[in-house]
Amino acid sequence: MSMSMATSNHTIFLHNATNLTNTTNHFPITTTRTATTTFKPISIKCTATTRTQAPPQASTQSQDRVFNFAAGPATLPENVLLKAQSELYNWRGSGMSVMEMSHRGKEFLSIIQKAESDLRTLLNIPSEYSVLFLQGGATTQFAAIPLNLCTPQDTVDYIVTGSWSDKAFKEAQKYCKPKVIWSGKSEKYTKIPSFSGLNQSTEARYLHICGNETIHGVEFKDYPTPQNGVLVADMSSNFCSKPVDVSRFGLIYAGAQKNVGPSGVTIVIIRKDLIGNAQGLTPVMLDYKIHDENNSLYNTPPCYGIYMCGLVFEDLVEQGGLKEVEKKNKKKAEILYNAIDDSKGFFRCPVDKSVRSLMNVPFTLEKAELEVEFIKEAAKEKMVQLKGHRSVGGMRASIYNAMPLAGVEKLVAFMKDFQARHA
Repeated sequence: MSMSMATSNHTIFLHNATNLTNTTNHFPITTTRTATTTFKPISIKCTATTRTQAPPQASTQSQDRVFNFAAGPATLPENVLLKAQSELYNWRGSGMSVMEMSHRGKEFLSIIQKAESDLRTLLNIPSEYSVLFLQGGATTQFAAIPLNLCTPQDTVDYIVTGSWSDKAFKEAQKYCKPKVIWSGKSEKYTKIPSFSGLNQSTEARYLHICGNETIHGVEFKDYPTPQNGVLVADMSSNFCSKPVDVSRFGLIYAGAQKNVGPSGVTIVIIRKDLIGNAQGLTPVMLDYKIHDENNSLYNTPPCYGIYMCGLVFEDLVEQGGLKEVEKKNKKKAEILYNAIDDSKGFFRCPVDKSVRSLMNVPFTLEKAELEVEFIKEAAKEKMVQLKGHRSVGGMRASIYNAMPLAGVEKLVAFMKDFQARHA
């Protein structure tokens, strides 16, 4: 490679990097864990060696980006991506990318501590709960939860409101005695049960729900109270989309790739008294006690993914917290659902109105043969990933936190134009 070519490549690679000369960052973190290793406040002096152009603020969607309605991995905030771009080559004057750092070095410790601190602020997580940053996706937790919370002889209850809660139930059958106390399968997963009519097991160690079914678009607007044991929730596709009273749950888990980061990170929020009772056959990487005692650093964690989650948490805090985020999400969902309901049957959403998801909006066309054309034309207008899940068909618009209002407004305008041309 010639010297001129090498210089050109590095210029492109560092495009939009921020001017970070002689900045000092402080990360005072108060940890509440009882683990043997305690995080301490760390001060990092960041002196960049390269002065380059600061990234533009992402107030509107850039012309070279599409509106990505994918269910996951999903769209990320544009300002977060630009900040990550600016820090990719040399994180805050450390001379390293986050991807190159030792996970036990002071630089990465400051990143993971700040991410946890901001998440605790967003969800007002009580001190008696641990926050774990794990790998394997939420699907791995389908096994980890029964392995950690009960014995092979224990009964546990599952409410099955869609594909993901059904998968969680089936996996639990390997490690305990799960019981489906309600299923929406006969009604094609379009409803949430009445809590008063639930026939809970008197000795269940936990009651498991999926807070938002990504595929079918049904979302719990309130949460049941276990008759016995604790409430466990898969919140992968609505995590950090609205305030949640964490104290009502024994355990909350979520894959990051919907609302808070790239794929590869799974977040577990667990009450500390539930840790330390894993079945003897539990693999070490699925034992919550191991990860809690080691502050999520037992092995090399998904460092860059955690860093990205941290940037998203910081952005959500700056937006005013989850109450403000929920307001924005409700507005986007209202616009889209109204367009569907006002189409006189041209578009249809099968989900009961009282439990429609704010995150995942499934819909069909009255004329099913037009669905392929709808998806094709939308893509030409830079609106992608609108095809429904292969198990249910139709269309699905995932409008997570990072989907701007402009994206939903453009989709609705397109839907109305498409109807005018094909009704």
